[in-house]
Amino acid sequence: MKQELLYLSREDVEVTGVGMAEIIEALDETFKEKGRGRCEMPPKPGIHPGRDSFLHAMPAYVPHLQAAGIKWVSGNPHNQDKGLPYISGLLILNDPETGIPLAVMDATWITGKRTGAASAVAARYLARKDSRSLGIIACGVQGRSHLEAFACLFDLKKVRAYDRSKEAARKYAREMYRSLKLEVEVVDSPGEAVRDMDMVVTSGPILKDPSPTIEAGWLAPGGFASPVDFDSYWTGPALGEMDKLATDDTEQMEYYRRMGYFRKTPRAYADLGEIAAGKKPGRENDRERIISLNLGLALSDMATAGLIYKKARDMGIGRVLPM
Repeated sequence: MKQELLYLSREDVEVTGVGMAEIIEALDETFKEKGRGRCEMPPKPGIHPGRDSFLHAMPAYVPHLQAAGIKWVSGNPHNQDKGLPYISGLLILNDPETGIPLAVMDATWITGKRTGAASAVAARYLARKDSRSLGIIACGVQGRSHLEAFACLFDLKKVRAYDRSKEAARKYAREMYRSLKLEVEVVDSPGEAVRDMDMVVTSGPILKDPSPTIEAGWLAPGGFASPVDFDSYWTGPALGEMDKLATDDTEQMEYYRRMGYFRKTPRAYADLGEIAAGKKPGRENDRERIISLNLGLALSDMATAGLIYKKARDMGIGRVLPM
């Protein structure tokens, strides 16, 4: 039998038209399945060829979506000085029954979208239902993805954005108004993007030895925060005052702790799968300060890639290659 492989470029991935709301719902169900013990995902191994750079192998199997595979992803904060993306990668999707590769696709778009979607799932369970304001720190790919994702679940009335580059923040504000019709107030300091906001997202580079700026007392009682840059922006006292600290995967967080990350970060009381599946409580009152330190899971990648592969096949998108 002739074996073929579907190759999907970044443009192909985007042309499938898989939307953020669709990804959020797929991830929500995937986290529920994770909490029920029905998914397989080992902690991601990796290599670190330069300071604060990484190359990670991320395998996972999501039975309810019949999605299995691996993402090979890299991150290098110095790439931006060369006009290159901070995050890049490829994803291989396999047939769970035979193990034969079905597709190879660009993983950069997938990583951006699924990260915002996972934070939105966390906010669904951990933010106040009446949350209307969002602070964004770092106006790059994740700043865009997260605003899009949170706007799917919350009726946002106020958005503040901070970036070390004022021009990058202004560009972000213009783009987000065009794409989402949301007014974004560009602010001059991280504190202005955190104080008095219902929800906060920080998405700068992941640093092993960070110089965090967010202090205790900045996040208001009842606030929710989703750092996708580990603890790079949050001081130990700020993390220590949280009523609840969750993560997307406890085992993976402890793996990183053994590697030298999260030295001043309390241990998580639950992972998002346990919360989504109802095994651990989410938000229990409107005064709790809650943070979800999401590390980025291969389960989210495979769930998103499965949606893309199905649509690409149905639409005849991509290039078929012989094996």
